Amino acid sequence: MNGYERKVGTVSRGIRCPIIREGDDLATIVSQSVLEAAEAEGFEIRDRDVISMTESIVARAQGNYATVDNIAEDVKNKLGDGTIGVIFPILSRNRFAICLRGIAKAAKKIVLMLSYPSDEVGNELVSFEKLDAAGVNPYSDVLTLERYRELFGKNLHEFTGVDYVEYYANLINEMGAEVEIIFANHPKAILAYTDTVLTCDIHTRARTKRILKENGAKIVLGLDDIMNASINGSGCNEKYGLLGSNKATEDKIKLFPRSCQDLVLDVQARILEKTGKHVEVMVYGDGAFKDPQGKIWELADPVVSPAFTSGLIGTPNEIKLKYLADNDFSALSGEELKKAIEDSIRKKDDNLVGNMASQGTTPRQLTDLIGSLCDLTSGSGDKGTPVVLVQGYFDNYTN
Repeated sequence: MNGYERKVGTVSRGIRCPIIREGDDLATIVSQSVLEAAEAEGFEIRDRDVISMTESIVARAQGNYATVDNIAEDVKNKLGDGTIGVIFPILSRNRFAICLRGIAKAAKKIVLMLSYPSDEVGNELVSFEKLDAAGVNPYSDVLTLERYRELFGKNLHEFTGVDYVEYYANLINEMGAEVEIIFANHPKAILAYTDTVLTCDIHTRARTKRILKENGAKIVLGLDDIMNASINGSGCNEKYGLLGSNKATEDKIKLFPRSCQDLVLDVQARILEKTGKHVEVMVYGDGAFKDPQGKIWELADPVVSPAFTSGLIGTPNEIKLKYLADNDFSALSGEELKKAIEDSIRKKDDNLVGNMASQGTTPRQLTDLIGSLCDLTSGSGDKGTPVVLVQGYFDNYTN
């Protein structure tokens, strides 16, 4: 519009939707919910808007669930029913407890090896200050449960109030398995106890598997290798297995959604048909950011986004306005400065890697950035907005 200057940049809107159940037509529900919200709130859908839906509603609509018994059968088939080393799990009742119940149900004994002072995503067992005071080197020292208790006593999680060492031990015992707990950070430490290992780390799993195999482990699997095919009609995830799963009930988990590329393309096509606008669509899970208070890195899913349309491939290509203002155009001000910066943005290279004017911009994948924004927008509680509409994300100062 000639003479009109927009005063708002990126906007993230949580979109309220019906409660999603297994078998629901999610593409219809999501597209209708966005269009109804636009009509009710008086905003328009624009080209390059991003419609994001949380992985939870996708998996629920797919009916992608597995039970403790399904997990136990798969673990027994793949790792046997003797002693299993279970290493590097995250400390989470939501993320890992039900998985552990299934693993323990399959085994005679679990040797549980916990990383310390925290798990992979930052949940703390003991502080570095306590390690330093005790003279413990977490990079080399292997601690027994007795030694851990002697040095550090009982440690409750800052946010949940749970002693995860005790909680996981009791859970394993309740499933009829013997348990031995050790604390170590090198994968090969488990091989002093068993050569059959299930590694439960998420983002470091490929390295952990390699190290275990190089050091003589007989059987090495990861959580991504468990429930990667259906067991007695259960759900599964061919690519990620148990990774990205969440507690549904005390005996059932919701797996990470499977094969959802067709879904994002379907929503994109429906919006184009209804509005004539070409939007981008993605499925998102955990955002990728770190909490400075609890030191917890949010990303417990294997990826932020398991499916997205092609316009979300790549990373931002941005220049720092403050760099231009402080350096190239330091002698300018007011309208002259504004026009000079706008001209620089219009003429910027398609690839700014190594350009000083882009220094300090975030070289992260678009799906990770937008997924993190959506995760913060939708929250994990009772907001009731499992779909997020992001507008203006691809705008810049010239728009």
